[in-house]
Amino acid sequence: MAILAVLYAVLVYVFFLATFVYAIGFVGNLPLLPKTIDSGAVAPLFEALVINLALLALFAVQHSVMARRGFKRWLTSVIPESMERATFVLAASAALALLLWQWRPIAEPLLWSVNDPAGRFVLQAVFWLGWGVLLISTFLINHFELFGLRQAWTALRGRALPAPEFRTPLFYRHVRHPIYLGFLLAFWATPEMSAGHLLFAAGSTGYILLGIWFEERDLIAQFGQRYLAYREQVGMLLPKPGARGDKRHTQP
Repeated sequence: MAILAVLYAVLVYVFFLATFVYAIGFVGNLPLLPKTIDSGAVAPLFEALVINLALLALFAVQHSVMARRGFKRWLTSVIPESMERATFVLAASAALALLLWQWRPIAEPLLWSVNDPAGRFVLQAVFWLGWGVLLISTFLINHFELFGLRQAWTALRGRALPAPEFRTPLFYRHVRHPIYLGFLLAFWATPEMSAGHLLFAAGSTGYILLGIWFEERDLIAQFGQRYLAYREQVGMLLPKPGARGDKRHTQP
């Protein structure tokens, strides 16, 4: 079973990676992709709104429910604990893939369009900066544990995962949630903000704020006063002058 868990985690990670890379191009309207946030089959406005909102809601509900401790306890009563995180990643990747596949572009109205080359360069630089901050942040907290590989590998070796540490490497000294900050930069930094892109960015931002609220409840329950002090000292998404913390960001 341990070998199957490792194979399962690797296959899930490959699926996640493919979906995530496509999502970067999707949000950034990169050329050569068959479909992006502003390209693809056009639907009537009401239909597009209903479908897109349903896709965003499905993604948010999947994340919010499966990330909760109660659901994790139930899931690990059905499958080995070493497969729990990979199963979360599989469900999240499937929900994201469905969104990328079924998203309906809404081109009008165009809220802004930046034609100045310098302005476009700055916005595109912020877009890529966001993805960079996000990716680096996952490695700061243990990329392979975040996506379920470490759990399966540790079980194969007959060992237990160490208890979560409370520490703040690099970005975590200045903002409590640099992964979410990276998403926000990537979602909002665009030279052309269509109505559909705005819907995606606003809906994702709403979920991120809700997700932070749920996640911090879990962190307070786990780390108690230590996390409360960290929350007082360090900004949620924007740095506070002179902020320092000491936290390991546990997995959502």
